[in-house]
Amino acid sequence: MEARLNLFTNPVAGKLIKHLNAAGKAIGESPLPAATQELVKIRASQINGCGFCTDMHTKDAAHAGETSVRLNLIAAWREATVFTDAERAALELTEQGTRVADAAGGVTDEAWANAAKHYDEDQLAALVSMIALINAYNRVNVMIQMPAGDYQPGQFG
Repeated sequence: MEARLNLFTNPVAGKLIKHLNAAGKAIGESPLPAATQELVKIRASQINGCGFCTDMHTKDAAHAGETSVRLNLIAAWREATVFTDAERAALELTEQGTRVADAAGGVTDEAWANAAKHYDEDQLAALVSMIALINAYNRVNVMIQMPAGDYQPGQFG
């Protein structure tokens, strides 16, 4: 399987990816916990059916020390006992922020208030930005049918 478009050789796509990566770096340097960032990326990627991003972020999370139990339970986080209340709030915000087209009201006040109980304003800004950014990556990769399975941790620097 080959992608419909090579993001690395096309000058327009390359410029976009460069800017998306810069945004990701800024979020990565934020006070939002790294484990939470990976959970958000994985959950949004699962919802969006982005195999490439799901592959990348589960491997990166495992490489960073995330346990297989937690990684295997992300899609069923509501029933799992292995996530903190803060992580649960981030996962709920991720789901609602990813599925905005499915809900007339978008993110509920309850989901926002719950996240705000666990994260300060800078962390919330990073969380919202991370949700938006991973959704952008997912949409690009799904549209071009980027193949999944061959990613190696740290492959992109």
